[in-house]
Amino acid sequence: MEIASPPSSSNEVPRRMKLLILGGTSEAVQLGRALADDPRFAAMVSLAGRTRNPAPQPLPCRIGGFGGAEGLARHLAAERVDALIDATHPFAAQISRHAELASNSSGVPLLSLQRPEWQPATGDHWIPVADMSEAAKALGKTPRRVLLTIGQKDLFPFAAAPWHRYVIRSVDPPPPERVPPNAEIITARGPFREEDERRLLAEREIEILVAKNSGGSATVAKLHAARVLRVPVVMVARPPAITGDRVANVEEVLTWLALRHEALSRRGV
Repeated sequence: MEIASPPSSSNEVPRRMKLLILGGTSEAVQLGRALADDPRFAAMVSLAGRTRNPAPQPLPCRIGGFGGAEGLARHLAAERVDALIDATHPFAAQISRHAELASNSSGVPLLSLQRPEWQPATGDHWIPVADMSEAAKALGKTPRRVLLTIGQKDLFPFAAAPWHRYVIRSVDPPPPERVPPNAEIITARGPFREEDERRLLAEREIEILVAKNSGGSATVAKLHAARVLRVPVVMVARPPAITGDRVANVEEVLTWLALRHEALSRRGV
């Protein structure tokens, strides 16, 4: 880590705090916009590279993995990163676990930004399940028209229930080997409007919806549409959260960072 001399005058500017943001969510983009012009911070966002056309980033960006937790820890040390922000998707359990392990081994502070979960409201018919295998079983043996809004990586369990007719929506088209027979593919990126979601459910005659409990506003309209049309929702629970510091929104991240920056400046490091 760079060693700064004690301030010699009130005009001396404290050094910039180096940040690495593990991104891939709308919150990560919002955080990037807030930090892009803040002279206190030098931030970079890292994307896993699983989406072919990721959303534009307001910060310098690297794409690709680090080589597990050990590789991430080496990167943090080599780049002299002062703080690590995990702003990945709530279901990106592996990278969150790698971030936790890398923080513990490197000593770099970690903050997890986890948007609140969705909660059922009056009129909802949710079928809570623990994982995708349970979600596929929850569809039952009677053939149904199913809308899958779970991305492209978690489709395999549904291939074991080919009697259903699936409509699959994801940002990128899934590989053919993951797609159940006779499925319709829709490629789209949120945010989605409720009236469009109602139209999709009605036109495709959807009888049941499968969703991850991702939280946030970008894709919540499908739940509102399902409520209005009385379509049941198989809701897949999130994986267990990592331990350590955790906040629910970008404003709380900025507060945490400001306190960290102030502490670094006082220590003159």
